[in-house]
Amino acid sequence: MCAIRVSCPLVPPVRPSDSTPPSPRTPAGGRPGSEVDSDAVPLPPDDGGVGDPAWADDGPGETHHHTRDPDHPDTRELAARFEEEKPGRTLSGPVGRLFTAVTVAVALLTLWQVFFPLPQGSKYYLIIFLAGVLPMVFLAYPSGVRPRRTATGRPGPTAVDWALALAALLVCLYPVLPVTLGAAGGGYDAFLDRQGLLDPLDVAFGTGLLLLLLEACRRTTGWILPAVCVMFLGYGYYGGLLPQSWPVAHAGLDFGQLVDAFYNSDSGFYGTPLDVAASYIVLFTIYGAVLDLSGAGRFFVELSAAAFRRSRTAAGRTAVASGFLLGTVSGSGAATTVSIGAVTWPILRRAGYPAERAGGMLAAAGVGAILSPPTLGAAAFIIAEYLGVSYLQVLGWATVPTVLYYLGILLSVEIDARRSGVRPVVIDTGSAWRLLARFGYHFLSLLAIVVVLALGASAMRAVVIATALAAVLSFLDRRHRLTPARLVAALRDGVRGVLAVSAVCAAAGIITATTTKTGLGPQAAALLVSGAQSVSSEPAVVLALTAVLAAVALSLLGLAVPVTASFVIGWVIIGPALLHLGVAAPAAAMFVFYFAVLSEVSPPTALAAVAAAAVTGGRLVPTMWQTLRYALPAYLIPLAFVITPTGLGLLGIGGVGRIVLAGAVSALGVAVLAVAAGGWLPGVGPAGTPERLLGAVAGLVLFWLEPLPMAVGAALAALTVAGVYVRRGAGRPSALKSVHHGEDRG
Repeated sequence: MCAIRVSCPLVPPVRPSDSTPPSPRTPAGGRPGSEVDSDAVPLPPDDGGVGDPAWADDGPGETHHHTRDPDHPDTRELAARFEEEKPGRTLSGPVGRLFTAVTVAVALLTLWQVFFPLPQGSKYYLIIFLAGVLPMVFLAYPSGVRPRRTATGRPGPTAVDWALALAALLVCLYPVLPVTLGAAGGGYDAFLDRQGLLDPLDVAFGTGLLLLLLEACRRTTGWILPAVCVMFLGYGYYGGLLPQSWPVAHAGLDFGQLVDAFYNSDSGFYGTPLDVAASYIVLFTIYGAVLDLSGAGRFFVELSAAAFRRSRTAAGRTAVASGFLLGTVSGSGAATTVSIGAVTWPILRRAGYPAERAGGMLAAAGVGAILSPPTLGAAAFIIAEYLGVSYLQVLGWATVPTVLYYLGILLSVEIDARRSGVRPVVIDTGSAWRLLARFGYHFLSLLAIVVVLALGASAMRAVVIATALAAVLSFLDRRHRLTPARLVAALRDGVRGVLAVSAVCAAAGIITATTTKTGLGPQAAALLVSGAQSVSSEPAVVLALTAVLAAVALSLLGLAVPVTASFVIGWVIIGPALLHLGVAAPAAAMFVFYFAVLSEVSPPTALAAVAAAAVTGGRLVPTMWQTLRYALPAYLIPLAFVITPTGLGLLGIGGVGRIVLAGAVSALGVAVLAVAAGGWLPGVGPAGTPERLLGAVAGLVLFWLEPLPMAVGAALAALTVAGVYVRRGAGRPSALKSVHHGEDRG
């Protein structure tokens, strides 16, 4: 079989610029520390953003010199289109300079707050933070209604946008303005003193902030999250009219009480979700921007290609490894999918991967970035705050599930390569060891986060130290030095990356405050548990059914709202049900987290799969099902650590023995499920329908981490392997016979 040589000039994903043009890209064929490849050819101008279609017809043995640059405007636009948030404006001129000034000021305030907290307290800081970011949402994200064009031809902020931005600034700063307005106003302390007894002017400003947050969410994420918030608002206001015999009925709240809960309590707009966005997420987005501009993203992708360049499954392995490493920069499933797809899809296509299968692989690898330490998705920081634990503990809980998740994907890659007859591809990137020796310093800042956390520092200090280290190390590569201008761009892009998240987190206060004031959480949990108990009274069955119902509910919820909001809603409504049944708090929180994240690969929306299909040009529905097949372990592992005590070992809880047992048995379950889904046993041969059915049952049973199910599952797995061996032996004589007949005919 003839190998295909692919020259792979890889570069990092870059966030859209706000006020400055993108920096010049490395010429095609360039690698870190290398000269331009004289054989490199440019992309044709009209390629749909996914590479030259003509390459698909190139003959085997030809060298592929270029892959789509993720810094290309088409790729950035494609990534933005499939983000949880809608694509924003490119701001330039005076507006761009104003945006940069405000976002950099917010970034500096955030960094200052880490080491020198404001003496007025955390809530005061959150008020100032929201006053800085919310007006920028209305400038950076269009309303979607007849955008006005600027002198440069780009849509710019309209008069309505400016009015909303000024209104947002006013209503956000109102609680801290030292201006007395009758019985209202008077500054921060006076505002807090009126908690529970708001003045009508307070209610008016609180209502204004409520409406502005709903509009900000609509602009950044669409209509569904605002609709959900309005439903909770309606429940809080009209719930008192429900028949009191209904479990979800409550005494009723008037509008002033609701606004007080949102505007002047610790569970509303300025609650834990916004605190996490302003204290953790913004620092990690700044870190990601610094790491990105320092050239780390490019290095991670090229290292992945170099590590597997001589492997039969080099193309697939490169895509998976790139997704894992780029997640440290992106932190978004859809964005990572587009970034790695832009680089690796031409390679996957040349290797012979069908578009749908390659798309499923890219989407699953991209979403894995949100599940992988050391920078998990935004909801992971909320877990740390809700449970009162360090972020390092959350990273520890995520480690074994991450290993199992990528084990499943890599096994599927190996199986697909053999079953589909994938052609070997030699990726011409140079030595991985040489890359590590020259650019391995990019890993140091990632390691610094873990080390500083292990020394007992807070996650905020750890990421600030890592950011400073990444900025200093950038000077080891003259093309990626963080000069003052580039540092300003990193601070601006970091804060821009948290604008939509901040709006979502503040709006989530509507949900949490309503749930707290009405007692909806325990009532919904009781309904969920009673539904399971109506099927069986056996505690183990009740727990399993509750977990399955919760998984379905979270998956459906995640189809409608972003991951962060999905986690918040799931935690306040479904979390109490799991805790009531004796599930440990870490297991319950991580369960909700995983299923909130998996909404990005769950049909029928599956944003990451949609993004992958756009890159590969594959059919959408088959791409979604392929994604589901690759990501299957991630759906089962959370159930495993919820329904059995042994399953806590998957979170690193319960001692070495439990951790090893749970990890080993679950790894066997992942492997058997990969064989069942892919129809091939690596090193042996194809699996028939009976073996695949046996393997599927074995994999499912193995995730019930109790002695009897584990024994039964292991026995079924052994039968599956034996069946494949028997099938291979039975197939050899017929194959040999056909060869002899062919010789006779010859």
